[in-house]
Amino acid sequence: MLIDKCLLKVPIFAGQLTLIIAMFEKLIHLEGIDPLEFFGVNNAKMNLIKSFFPKLIIVYRGDDVIIKGDDEEILRFESKFQLITDHYNQFNVLPDSVISQVFMDDSEGTSESATEEKDVLLFGINGKAIRARTPNQKVLVEVCKNSDLIFAIGPAGTGKTYTAIALAVKALKNREIKRVILSRPAVEAGERLGFLPGDIKEKIDPYLQPLYDALLDMIPAKKLDEFMKDGTIQIAPLAFMRGRTLSNAFVILDEAQNTTINQMKMFLTRMGLNTKFVVTGDETQIDLPTQSPSGLILAKKILKNIKDISFVQFDVRDIVRHRLVRDIVMAYEKHHAHELSKREKEKEKIQTDKT
Repeated sequence: MLIDKCLLKVPIFAGQLTLIIAMFEKLIHLEGIDPLEFFGVNNAKMNLIKSFFPKLIIVYRGDDVIIKGDDEEILRFESKFQLITDHYNQFNVLPDSVISQVFMDDSEGTSESATEEKDVLLFGINGKAIRARTPNQKVLVEVCKNSDLIFAIGPAGTGKTYTAIALAVKALKNREIKRVILSRPAVEAGERLGFLPGDIKEKIDPYLQPLYDALLDMIPAKKLDEFMKDGTIQIAPLAFMRGRTLSNAFVILDEAQNTTINQMKMFLTRMGLNTKFVVTGDETQIDLPTQSPSGLILAKKILKNIKDISFVQFDVRDIVRHRLVRDIVMAYEKHHAHELSKREKEKEKIQTDKT
């Protein structure tokens, strides 16, 4: 932000007296703002803002707002403008009612900010409140406050990854960390990337699309694009993590059941200072070749007693997708339990026959 002073010479009576008027200028630079949402169609919201400060010259150019006029008026405008900018950054929307309330009220905040619900993690696109909705989603939120490494394990559709990404975006907004890093094993269900068309990015993107989708629910597209370009948010296949030290970051490994033992060890040892790791996965959907044991299952077995490492077990109660998903998961669990019992009985029979 810049502020300058310029002097205007205005003649009152030709040839007799010149009045010198001090005019100040301030430049406010906006980052990650969606101009259509912030300023409105045909600058309708900007015109509303201008109406509250008729003595100022207010111009919007690109990502900059330029204000000219009396220094006290500019300072008062800046204070109010900061409030509506804070509101937009928090809620991702800027209704006319909020603009009017802020610029007409002498208070230092908006009623929506004051009455913010405590269980809301953040506000997504169009002001959508994003919160932990199920019992184990709430457990994940709580353990994330005190643990630096959390394993969130459970069936599909329970919101493990979505909740973890919401926590990461919240930490970024609160400036608790500097980067959000999301990763997945690149190859799933036995498919090989080499048979897909395009360069490496085009081959990998389809496998990472669910992570993009979650982010687009929480961050305006323009701001997300800026975060991706400057590296504030990174989405990369697990193989790209090798050799890195991840500090001042919130790191999420999704679909961790498809990591090998060596891959999981490699990922977990990337942890640097002021970093939080969340590992999500579903033990019933392992797509690795049969001869490759899952790194997630081994990690669960050997790390469960280490202090400051937490495990959150999700179940069918946490499924938030279509109601049929819960029934489908329960049917498969019942089938697996039946098959396991059947195999155990066959083993017992073989042992009995031998004796």
